[in-house]
Amino acid sequence: MFNRTSLQAAAALVSISLVTGCSVFSDSDSAGDQRIVVGTTSSPTTLDPAAAWDNSWELFRNVFQTLVSFPTGSTTPASDAADCKFSDTSSRVFECKLVEGLTFSNGHKLDAKAVQYSIERIRTINHKGGPNGMLGSLDKIETVGDRTVVFKLNKPDATFPMVLATPAMSLVDPAEYPADRLRKDGKLVGSGPYVLDSYTDGESAELTKNPTYKGFADRKNGGVTIRYFDESEAMVTALKKKEIDATYRGLTAEEVIELQDDKPENQGLQIVESTGADIRYLVFNTQDPTIAKPAVRKAIAQVVDRDELVSKVYQGTAEPLYSMVPKGIAGHTTKFFDRFGDPDAKKAKKILREAGITDPVELKFWYTTDRYGSSTAAEFNELKRQLEETGLFEVTIEGKPWKDFQAGYQKGEYPVFGRGWFPDFPDPDNFVAPFVGKENVLGTPYESPRITGELLPKSRRESDRGTVTDEFVEAQEVMVQDVRLLPLWQGKLYIAAQDDIGGGEGALDPQTVMQLWELSRRASW
Repeated sequence: MFNRTSLQAAAALVSISLVTGCSVFSDSDSAGDQRIVVGTTSSPTTLDPAAAWDNSWELFRNVFQTLVSFPTGSTTPASDAADCKFSDTSSRVFECKLVEGLTFSNGHKLDAKAVQYSIERIRTINHKGGPNGMLGSLDKIETVGDRTVVFKLNKPDATFPMVLATPAMSLVDPAEYPADRLRKDGKLVGSGPYVLDSYTDGESAELTKNPTYKGFADRKNGGVTIRYFDESEAMVTALKKKEIDATYRGLTAEEVIELQDDKPENQGLQIVESTGADIRYLVFNTQDPTIAKPAVRKAIAQVVDRDELVSKVYQGTAEPLYSMVPKGIAGHTTKFFDRFGDPDAKKAKKILREAGITDPVELKFWYTTDRYGSSTAAEFNELKRQLEETGLFEVTIEGKPWKDFQAGYQKGEYPVFGRGWFPDFPDPDNFVAPFVGKENVLGTPYESPRITGELLPKSRRESDRGTVTDEFVEAQEVMVQDVRLLPLWQGKLYIAAQDDIGGGEGALDPQTVMQLWELSRRASW
């Protein structure tokens, strides 16, 4: 266990019932062995943890184990497959002792060597866009006997326990996963709360209870069927027809508002709202000759109207964001507003003219059609309208499915593209570090020696994460000067469910990854 000051909670969960006089909370007496069917527009891109730094985590959290994890309602890592702690005073030696008798779901032993193998194959494979970038502070892994694993870091890193708590660090069976390449047979073996019985890409995943599981999750159902939808409209239709019990990710603002309306077709449904830390932002790829000009990036930042964007497209289900670190996380600022103020076309024109740019700037914006919900298309149409209304820009937009979109931005093909970020862990480090450096999660090099060489290392020496605010405020000042990333809005996460489904309030962990074991079915009043 960790002797640390707890982080401020990143999210407060509020249940909004659409059924008057009917309790929607989980009742452990009625959990039983009943199955739950969950719909989502967020399907995995891979079944191998060594390749995933994305929405695949939502499946991984439920079928794999990690050494430590975020228990329901907690923002501080605690024991899962092991008891862990820093064994030195400089946050450079992290020791874990495995729970006795752990096995994978196929019966194979989960020992210290398996842990070492799981983490080292991530580094060996080094999949582009994969989680190896999260292990920059790891020097080597040693084992002592069957149950003790020692992580030796190359520099102080108080965030390392949080990295180990992410589904990226899922523990895999060495007999099932090649050491130097990805597993691609459409199957997986883990030691988590559930076993993946079957998986059809883009369609469904069937999960049943893992009978040999030893971990913190208290499973309140007998299993879960996940249905993957291309469009949220079809998902909502399935919910209203009672073909699914709950939704996760992908509801548009219009759908949330419509579901909250007390009308006959919504009777028997509920909405659970998370004021979480997910954000949306634009990425500027300076390998593109037009975007490489600072004046172009600054002019865009000068005219984007976040209030109008949120009002028109998201209708109160999001709020404007002026820093990469969102509200609720230490280090949040309003630096972009402080620098650019209210949208102003005249100021933008001056920025461009002083740089010798007199003709309308031609831009192409890219977005994913199936990762963040169908509101994304409306969002990019609104951005196009705002920019072109100034007469300073000519914008075309194009959307692609997530897998194709991801491949494109990782190759550096897009001049400007939209991304969302659901935190790996609830710490300001995770809203800055993944986006900077020569190799980052965006596939567009963003080298900032001040951030990567000074501010991040300094902050990672502090185990009390409440004391690192100044470093992240300064890091965001650098980001505002560079305008390589443009924060747009901070959202809320919604689960829509039948009124006999309980546990939605506890189903979202601090990474906003669905903890399916929290969901249960109960009898309605």
